[in-house]
Order: sequence, then structure tokens, then C-alpha cells
Amino acid sequence: MRNPVIGITANLVVDGKGRARHEVKDTYISAVRRAGGTPLMLPAIAEDRAAMLDAVDAVIVTGGDDIDTRPLGIPLHPKAEVMDPRRQAAEFALLRALDDRPEVPLLGICLGMQLMGVHRGARLIQHLHDEIADGERHRNDSIHPVTSDIGSGPVASWHHQAIADVKGFDVIGHSDDGVIEAIRDPSRPFAVGVQWHPERTPDAAMGDAIVRLVVEAARAAMSCTR
Repeated sequence: MRNPVIGITANLVVDGKGRARHEVKDTYISAVRRAGGTPLMLPAIAEDRAAMLDAVDAVIVTGGDDIDTRPLGIPLHPKAEVMDPRRQAAEFALLRALDDRPEVPLLGICLGMQLMGVHRGARLIQHLHDEIADGERHRNDSIHPVTSDIGSGPVASWHHQAIADVKGFDVIGHSDDGVIEAIRDPSRPFAVGVQWHPERTPDAAMGDAIVRLVVEAARAAMSCTR
């Protein structure tokens, strides 16, 4: 059997001349390859995202800048640094398409988990520092412990937002200061979000093993359709 093709959502970056660039960090690509998958970048084009699912066996929604809450009717926090609106539209288009394709395994990482939650109506904590004593311990790839159903140990984090009041998901992991760190959609064979960055977490159980979960879920789904 061929290796599963894992779609990795691209960030959209605009250079000083106004030219947009779709890009995926090598850490995601390398983590997928180590896990036995074949990485495929999914450009941030909303109208094409549903069709892109025909080319992949699973999807990773990657990290990035903040969600712009204004289109959702929620005032934007002054500390927010929002992603390009074209990327945001593409990510939500992908999640809508995945609602119609529950058999496609999904892993949301950092922003990806937040998008999964907000897509289902979860409350977004726009600035974690407003709700916990030490928000800085979740930034700059700082290492802190997480306990979850899919693994426990030290993780690398880089976020100042998080989700709360999760709707439609089981909460399956927390950091030691109570931040929701992992969610699972019980209605799908495999749809998991993690708040940390497994693709650059040194601990094997909380790093490569997490990416391996979505690759193996894709492999299992491929076997069922043979």
C-alpha cells in the first residue's frame, strides 16, 4: 500500500511588494514524512478547498496568526494579530467541506484546533493572559506539561489564544494550569485538535507520535476502502 497523502494547510504571507505566497513550514513536512505519510501542501484558496480533499487521505490544519473574530460578530481583542482574511476563509471552507466528509481524518494544530472549535461555536479566549496568571509560559516554544488521552508529557507551545466552552467535542487534554490542550470530535473516526506544536515538540510521545496518529488513521481509512 502506498503511503497516505496528508494535506497540510498553507499559510498566506504577503511580501513588501504586495505579492502573496502560500507556504508550509518544513517542520510540518518533516514530521509527516517521519510518520510515514506523503505531505501535500493545500494552498489557501477557499473555493478550491473542497476539491482538494479528493487528492488527500487526511488533513492537518496548521498553526498561524489569530482568528479575526469581527466577521463572527465578536469584537477583536487589541492584542490580536490576525491572519490574512483569505487564509481564514480557506480554513473555514475546508472545515465545512470536512463536515461532509467525516471519513477523512483531521488533525488541528494550535490555530488549527482553535479553528475547529470556533467552527463549531466554541468561545475563543482571545488573550490567554487575561484569564491565567502566566500566559507567557504558552509562548515562544516554551515547554510545559500536558496530560491527555493521547499522551502526556512536556510540549512546545506558541500561542496567546485558546478555546473554552467547547461545543461538539470531548475535551481530552489540559495543561497543568487548566488550559484546554486537546479535543476530539466523537462523531468522526478521527478528528483531533491539539493546542501545542507536536511537529516541533522534542518529546517523542507528544511530538512525532501525535502526527503518527493522523497518518495511521489515514492508513486505516485507506484499508477500509480497498
